[in-house]
Amino acid sequence: MPTIDRPRSVALYYATRDGQSRRIAEHIFSRLAENETLAPPQGLAMTPPASADLAAASVIVLVAAVRYGKHLPEADRFLAAYRSLASPPPLALASVNLTARKPAKTTASGNVYLRKMIARHRLAPFVAVAFAGRLDYRRYGWLDRQIIRFIMLLTRGPTDLETSVEYTSWPAVDEFAARIAGLLRHD
Repeated sequence: MPTIDRPRSVALYYATRDGQSRRIAEHIFSRLAENETLAPPQGLAMTPPASADLAAASVIVLVAAVRYGKHLPEADRFLAAYRSLASPPPLALASVNLTARKPAKTTASGNVYLRKMIARHRLAPFVAVAFAGRLDYRRYGWLDRQIIRFIMLLTRGPTDLETSVEYTSWPAVDEFAARIAGLLRHD
């Protein structure tokens, strides 16, 4: 595990379309905010962070959603900026995708989206996990509903258009936050 030699601070970012990655980032924030210097989670859709802000953090946390088989473009841009840092801080990476609703698909080795993102950006995160998202057909537009329903059909998931299921394991999110807190803890 890397050592922290900067002022203890966590920079927490998320990329989301339907809000679940934001909810997960906010949950992590609530777990860490009591003991750490922590700014509220920042969405990447509007304004990407400056390289100086990334470099100043003790730990970077990214919670990134998958949409139609790929992480959102703003997450890829963020990771490219992170990789360009001369001395990047430790990275905690969470991929949010419905594939992770299956227990074997919550790790970097078991989750193809997370594994590909790590390889594509040549990352070495100190922790990388996949969290299942939320499936709520009623919130999607017609085209999104059809595409997601087709993906669910292929992966043997629910296809009833009335389905609304929260798959996120909040205890797993708590464990992820605890791993981040453990990195920051002074012994």
